[in-house]
Amino acid sequence: RDNLDRCSACRMHATLCICELLPALTPRTRVALLVHHREASKPTNTGQLAARCLARSSVTVIGARDQVAVIPAVEPHEQGLLLYPADDAVSIAEYADSEKPIVLFVPDGSWRQAHKMRRRQPSLAALPCVILPELATTTYRLRSEPQEGGLATLEAIARALRLLEGDPALETALLDVFQIMVDRTLWLRGQLGDAQVTGGLPEAARLANPRGTPGRHRS
Repeated sequence: RDNLDRCSACRMHATLCICELLPALTPRTRVALLVHHREASKPTNTGQLAARCLARSSVTVIGARDQVAVIPAVEPHEQGLLLYPADDAVSIAEYADSEKPIVLFVPDGSWRQAHKMRRRQPSLAALPCVILPELATTTYRLRSEPQEGGLATLEAIARALRLLEGDPALETALLDVFQIMVDRTLWLRGQLGDAQVTGGLPEAARLANPRGTPGRHRS
């Protein structure tokens, strides 16, 4: 029943769907999301939410049984980068003035899963690795973050785009829809009241929960 109550696109509960709120962004950077197969179907996944907002982005599921993952190609006129904290990684800000358009490969999973992706995919192992400077802490409250300074995948993409393109509006647009997703999920879990939800609640959600108290369902 729970699956039937969810939007098939954003995976939010149907009355809390955020699909109509997603911005249509056209950065110069092409984002190639690499989603570990165990992460791909989780409602709390944020990488795929980011990809839906970004023109020319791609989503590749890695590690699924009996399925060969085809890593997107980097064209000769492009510069590929892997957002991964390798020993030789440099700040992503060093590529802010790149003459070539960037293809930013972003692993979406745990650090251990990201390490395996890089080790098992020769095309990823050959890419220069970049990291984000410590700009801010995460506002992601749907999961615990085991590593200090860790960010949700959408947060990492938003901050990477701001640094690469020098456009704060890109980061703001992504983080705005991210906050709405987080708040609506917390409301559904009973952890936020109606007035605390960023952007307010859809009327359909209020009607589905007529007493006006935070939702009791688990997301």
